[in-house]
Amino acid sequence: MPNGILGRKVGITQRFGEDGEVIPLTVVQAGPCVVVQRKTKERDGYDAIQVGLVEPARRVRVTKPLEGHFKKAEVAPVRLLREFRLEPEEDVKVGESIKVSIFAPAELVDVSGVSKGKGFAGVVKRHHFRGGRATHGSMFHRAPGSIGASSYPSRVLPGMRAAGHMGQRRVTVKNLQVVEVSEEENLLLIRGAVPGANGSYLEIFKSGRKSRAKQAAPAGQEAQEKKPAKPAKADEK
Repeated sequence: MPNGILGRKVGITQRFGEDGEVIPLTVVQAGPCVVVQRKTKERDGYDAIQVGLVEPARRVRVTKPLEGHFKKAEVAPVRLLREFRLEPEEDVKVGESIKVSIFAPAELVDVSGVSKGKGFAGVVKRHHFRGGRATHGSMFHRAPGSIGASSYPSRVLPGMRAAGHMGQRRVTVKNLQVVEVSEEENLLLIRGAVPGANGSYLEIFKSGRKSRAKQAAPAGQEAQEKKPAKPAKADEK
């Protein structure tokens, strides 16, 4: 079974739990996806599948090489293609459909996407610099300050934090909980925030960790698992 799916971010909403807690939710249109290519360790050096996101309302124009690629797989052209790793023993064939039903409620997932672009930002917004005093004519308010020593090493060291382009980079948020799976509408309701603007593409992977609900032991189980204390030895005379 594939460990992930492609989708689009629809928006955010909220839901109230049984105890009145507000649960923030992100709605994701996940799939359906189609397997376009199967890669094997013998031919490609690793086991994986190339997956395309099926978008019925979008007309896709592709180049001739990609047109031949889709024609070989006997699938309709798609705009978004991504790869998902597979175990060697997994049998997934070209043309198979991947749907949101591969996920289950309370399961943990990792979501990858491109974050919102913020444009050119200064050090206060981009790196959370404190800045200088706002009063008494210091003339130092939101400037970056010194960027390196003068005599030695007489250069700016790599990795120095400075003003520049902020956002619009690949971000992965891990261990988000699936609250609801709607197979009829291909929707995933995920607890928390995911990267990207509404309408942006996402990659949803199965997390390697168990859900919080499964990790929590039932009441009394922890006490049963504890070994009884060993009897104290008698003092030797």
